[in-house]
Amino acid sequence: MRNPEKILNDIDYMYGADGKGMFRSLADLAHQCSTACWDLSGGVDLPPVEAVSSVVVTGLGGSAIGGDLLRVYCLDRCPVPVLVNRDYVMPGFTGGDTLVFAVSYSGNTEETLSAYREARERGATVIVLTTGGKLMEMAERDGVPVIRVPAGIAPRSASGFLFIPTLRVMERLGFLTGIAGEVESLVGHLKVLYEHLRPEVPVEKNPAKQMALKLYNRIPVIWGSSGTTEVVAQRWKGQINENAKAPAYWNVFPELNHNELVGFQFPKSILKNIHVVILRDDQDHPRVRKRIEITREIISGAVAGITDARASGGGRLARTYSLIYSGDYTSLYLAMLYGVDPGPVEVIDQLKNRMAADS
Repeated sequence: MRNPEKILNDIDYMYGADGKGMFRSLADLAHQCSTACWDLSGGVDLPPVEAVSSVVVTGLGGSAIGGDLLRVYCLDRCPVPVLVNRDYVMPGFTGGDTLVFAVSYSGNTEETLSAYREARERGATVIVLTTGGKLMEMAERDGVPVIRVPAGIAPRSASGFLFIPTLRVMERLGFLTGIAGEVESLVGHLKVLYEHLRPEVPVEKNPAKQMALKLYNRIPVIWGSSGTTEVVAQRWKGQINENAKAPAYWNVFPELNHNELVGFQFPKSILKNIHVVILRDDQDHPRVRKRIEITREIISGAVAGITDARASGGGRLARTYSLIYSGDYTSLYLAMLYGVDPGPVEVIDQLKNRMAADS
């Protein structure tokens, strides 16, 4: 068995094992966010502001995480509620005063196609984000505005394309301000982070590689905080699942202090294989910061390890994506340690094929 550190310092091996170019997609994230902000969403016809009293992002998987990012970003900045729908059906309140972002990177996600039809039937204003597929066909037939995003990458690698345009639309509607400045700060910070996280940076200087080594042969449990890093914790979990083909779990402070914390007693043999990652942001609520310190003390002897990952950058978007970026790289390096190509998701493809055969 090869030494894990040598694996992560073997540049040729890692690029060779990455059959679908997941490392390349991460390298392009800054450009992706820039393109999404200034090129994709400017020409979309928008509804009148007074007609919108709620916003719903409907999608699944990598196509839905942008909706969660929008929801958290808007919590204390937007006068209308933003919700995320991961279902075949739309929420009961959906109607003529609802703005719906129907998001499917492939354009063929069956749950999103169903939700799109129902949103249209209920008279909601719909904007589609997709690369094509059946969703594009239906939108063009129905005269629904489409933000067409570039194809050719995995949906989970397209968060910039699937999230930033929704921010710009919300800004154009008057619900948000200052998005262009925040995206500019985000793009600059991603370029800085890339120089620290890319495969060419050796283990001793690369925090994402160091994190992957801590999570290797462990069960990652990722904890975020409500209103700041909650979606990032979910993102880490999903990226480890899809890229490293490994289990991972997530939860959120302060909620986890009212249930999950009690579960760190038995079985002791499994607990000793858990590594907890706590995502930290300077904007975390002061009482949550206190809860984190106490929680660390309570579980420290029960688990294999506890590591903090701290946000960096100036604006909210930059801080959020600093943790997303490091988590994405961590998941790819973990895939390298397990000797698996991070790109294919054969189990999901198998499930989709079997569902399609029974439809």
